[in-house]
Amino acid sequence: MGQRTLKIERLGRVEYGAALEIQKQTERAVLTGQQPDTLLLLEHPHTLTLGRRSAEGAIIAPARILEERGVTVFETNRGGKATYHGLGQLVGYPIVNLSPDREDVHRFVRDLEEVLIRTMRDFDLEAFRIQGLTGAHTSRGKVAAIGVHIARWVTTHGFALNVNTDLSHFNLIIACEGEPVTSMKELLGREIKLDDVEDRIIERFAEVFEMEIEGAAVA
Repeated sequence: MGQRTLKIERLGRVEYGAALEIQKQTERAVLTGQQPDTLLLLEHPHTLTLGRRSAEGAIIAPARILEERGVTVFETNRGGKATYHGLGQLVGYPIVNLSPDREDVHRFVRDLEEVLIRTMRDFDLEAFRIQGLTGAHTSRGKVAAIGVHIARWVTTHGFALNVNTDLSHFNLIIACEGEPVTSMKELLGREIKLDDVEDRIIERFAEVFEMEIEGAAVA
């Protein structure tokens, strides 16, 4: 096959339910060939999501606390357990048709990890895989989570990278097999512009997935 095109949509802050609808519309367009493979990049307001492997009691904060902190809860069809999405976190939803040349779920997840690991390296941070787990990990905890859904070989959901995230929100849930979580801000000791991280994610995604970026997406 020739080199694929990657469409980038930088959506800013989007409520989780609205983002689900955008994913559905994009999934249909990619499946039918109306638009190329697409990477949605955005930030959510405070949200807890429950993946297919979430156990009862994954949310440990009472409903009153969630309401006081303005946190909404969604059950989703992605893989994985409970996770937090919120301000200062970069969320990527790759809507990619893996057919016919990339029909391998494990390869797709490993490639997402590689995108994140290379992005972290761009900021002089070391991230790595841990056998049996998903995501990007550091010596001080997990910095990015991955949870995907694949139907008819088109992917939805994706990854969440803690950039300037308020990590106290992870105390609302039992997350990541009990592994500690961290952020780029915590690791670097300073805030990082989300736009700068988006630029690197876009470039590394196109690199790992061997795609050509549609238009001038990177500043």
